Amino acid sequence: MHAEVDGSTIAGFTSGNLVGLRVHMIGIGGAGMSGAAAVLRGLGAVVSGSDIQPFDAMHRLMDRGVEIRIGHASTHVCADADLVVASAAVPASNPELIEARKRRIPIIKYAELLGSLMSIRAGVAVAGTHGKSTTSGMCVHLFQQGGMAPSFVIGARSEQLGGSSGVGTGPHLIVESCEFDRSFLHFRPMLGAILNIETDHLDCYRDLDEIIEAFGRFAANVAPDGLLVCNGDDSSALIAAASARAEVQTVGFGETNDWQARNLDCDHGRFRFNVYFRERFVMSTGLAIPGRYNVSNALAAIALAIRAGLTPADIERALPGFLGVDRRLSLRGTGRGITILDDYAHHPTEIRVTLEAALARYNPKRMWVVFQPHQYARTRAFMAQFAESFNGVEETIVAEIYGAREADARVEEAEESACQGSAELVKRMCSNGRRARYVPQLEAVTPYLMEQVAEGDVILTMGAGDVWKVADELVERFCGSDRVRCPIGPADVVPVGGGCAVSVSAA
Repeated sequence: MHAEVDGSTIAGFTSGNLVGLRVHMIGIGGAGMSGAAAVLRGLGAVVSGSDIQPFDAMHRLMDRGVEIRIGHASTHVCADADLVVASAAVPASNPELIEARKRRIPIIKYAELLGSLMSIRAGVAVAGTHGKSTTSGMCVHLFQQGGMAPSFVIGARSEQLGGSSGVGTGPHLIVESCEFDRSFLHFRPMLGAILNIETDHLDCYRDLDEIIEAFGRFAANVAPDGLLVCNGDDSSALIAAASARAEVQTVGFGETNDWQARNLDCDHGRFRFNVYFRERFVMSTGLAIPGRYNVSNALAAIALAIRAGLTPADIERALPGFLGVDRRLSLRGTGRGITILDDYAHHPTEIRVTLEAALARYNPKRMWVVFQPHQYARTRAFMAQFAESFNGVEETIVAEIYGAREADARVEEAEESACQGSAELVKRMCSNGRRARYVPQLEAVTPYLMEQVAEGDVILTMGAGDVWKVADELVERFCGSDRVRCPIGPADVVPVGGGCAVSVSAA
């Protein structure tokens, strides 16, 4: 389904006043769609929506006055709707889409809605194959703590930030910007970031060159008087950034980067570091969330925040208090000496760096991983890389593939290859000298682990599907009333050294 109008031409977006605009959202239950619904409602729009099943944010949206229907029917489209927004997953045969076309109601995609919202805000768009949610959340935290009251839509929940979206009184709209379906090309941000570029989403890109080309178009869409922040240690990101009309500032660990992290000090997987800008010392700070990769993410957030008007002192004070976003190496609970973690990782690179961070942070006696591959095409394309990714693990339990977004025409093929795909992955892992087990149904994982794990062990569920249900079940079994969530706080990290040594110009 392709959008039929340019959302920025809709009355309300052209004037910057959305009060009274009636918007119906098909597929409102997705993380991005529900976040955008909350932003629209916060800006005064009258919002309704539908989805095939109940979802986490449903009651929060209903409490804000959003009318939500479960299931799809032509009667769900309100009589006086000004605009219909459809998730990318909504097929052209959806009865609500058909009704909207019949009544000639303007229809746009979710990504175009965000692009339209950027037309009435100063957009901050964070793109990259990995790290978008965490870095977007980090930006929101820095802006909030610095008194800039941003609006935001990110792809993961954060209790600390107030959810996956929010409406602030400040001028900025911070958006996690996904390359899937080239969605991020609808954005015209003032500030942008490219965190990294790798091969992924081969259901809509031919190869890495085509992905780089799309990121190059994203770079070119950053306002000429704005700023593009780019990972200078990533050659593909640098190629894409060459298309930018805006100023480009590079971040990373290499000596040629504009923003550098130096003197890294690791304490149980969490880093303290000094920040330099073009050889000038800026600040000493640290992170409450583990992983060296998050230092690179933090540099991008710092560069964006400085250009937006925050001072190094604001950032140095706020950054150690950022607690991360949901399903990014999240501590789900501890009990009986067993620690249960959950993570969204579903790409070989994400799995590798997440495991490195988890092992450093928790130093387990044994690490157990429950991995749910995401999409048949991705599993086949990265089979060899997946088989090499699970280092330092006692045993990896591989569940059936979560095939979201796969085309209907490939369902039969997907069903026939589901067992073969996961089973083949287990076979390859075992041939590489790793312990792995194929357990097709998630319901069978918990009973197996209950018999295997012991005090001092860590269990990590990984994947973009519903594998988190295993983590929740394990928490109930092992932790009970001792359940612990998000115990990491800003007091856990003490930044290196003292205050800021230099004020960095936003120019």
